[in-house]
Amino acid sequence: MTRVAFVLKGYPRLSETFIAQEILGLKRRGMDILIVSLRHPTDKTAHPIHAEIAARPLYLPEYLYQEPLRVLRGLWKSLRLPGFGKALGTWIRDVRRDCTPNRGRRFGQAMVLAAELPADIGAIHFHFLHTPASVARYAAMLRGLPLSGSAHAKDIWTSPDWELAEKLADVTWLTTCTRYGAARLRELAPQPERVKLHYHGIDLRRFQAAPERLHREGPVTVLSVGRLVEKKGYDDLLPALAALPPDIDWRFEHIGGGPLRQVLQAQAAALGLGQRIVWHGARPQEEVLAAMRRADLFVLFNRIAEDGDRDGLPNVLMEAQSQGLPVLASRVAAAEELIEDGVTGLLLPPRDIPGLTAALERMLREPAERLALGRAGEARLRERFEAEGLLDALAREFPCQTRVARRVP
Repeated sequence: MTRVAFVLKGYPRLSETFIAQEILGLKRRGMDILIVSLRHPTDKTAHPIHAEIAARPLYLPEYLYQEPLRVLRGLWKSLRLPGFGKALGTWIRDVRRDCTPNRGRRFGQAMVLAAELPADIGAIHFHFLHTPASVARYAAMLRGLPLSGSAHAKDIWTSPDWELAEKLADVTWLTTCTRYGAARLRELAPQPERVKLHYHGIDLRRFQAAPERLHREGPVTVLSVGRLVEKKGYDDLLPALAALPPDIDWRFEHIGGGPLRQVLQAQAAALGLGQRIVWHGARPQEEVLAAMRRADLFVLFNRIAEDGDRDGLPNVLMEAQSQGLPVLASRVAAAEELIEDGVTGLLLPPRDIPGLTAALERMLREPAERLALGRAGEARLRERFEAEGLLDALAREFPCQTRVARRVP
């Protein structure tokens, strides 16, 4: 069976459990995968699933000047590859439209990758259509290998149309995880049928059964998990929390890192919320699930950022539902593909802070409604978004995958 190189921006990463879940699931189905990472890990911890994958990634030089001899060896070997002229011409066209240092670095990484790929690698697959796709694309041209990929959210909505269209022209197939994203990519693809839809889902075997959520004394706990960046909308959530009536006893917990942490903590202090909020920072998945099990309500009030960045279908919403936790989210991107408003959760227009305050008050005052929404969300998740069947369908897209039904426990 042919090995496939998976090109990732970074590995392992706490914020990308969906990629780790996919890799482990495909390996259990008999695929032999080489993980290639454009950078070394920056998170201080990893999830247990990364230990289960037990991979030795091929780390490319993150900055070319850090490993000049390795880059020169990559150049020397790439010059003798039959695809060098095609790859160089493609890179020159890209640079003319986007003359940035990033372009040079990606071509250098691609040459190193092409030079160091083991001989038994028969295909290259990338995750994310921006920089990982660029490196994978140039390397596939250099080596004359088929190229496929997975697109997600930011890469779809912040990459220029010309770049998306040209990358889509070069893949044998590409999958994305929402109908919302698939529709945009099919508009740009020269061959729209090559764009597939495969939800990530979640591996429910990895999660404990949802706890019994009974009414208890003390503050109602509101939880959110997400990076502290503009698109997650925490600067809208904080004033909505601050506007809640004073007679409601609540606390807010946040899990996740990100560049806006100090800004948001200062905003919370200015709103008088300092004593009601716990900022946990980035945490491994077992701690995230523990927080979900003790929380009463999950909120993710995301929006479209100024640069067009947005979420697709955040896995944390599914993880929260797996624990019977009621979900309150904004009607952005693919949220409606998971949540039916008023039935399996609540959806609000993005940036509607008064509406969010009203919805929060309603949820905090009504434990019975929280319980009903949580149970309905969990039931629908188990029916439509369980990962095993979804991974079977994804595995069939790989031409080298001939034993999809074989699952190694």
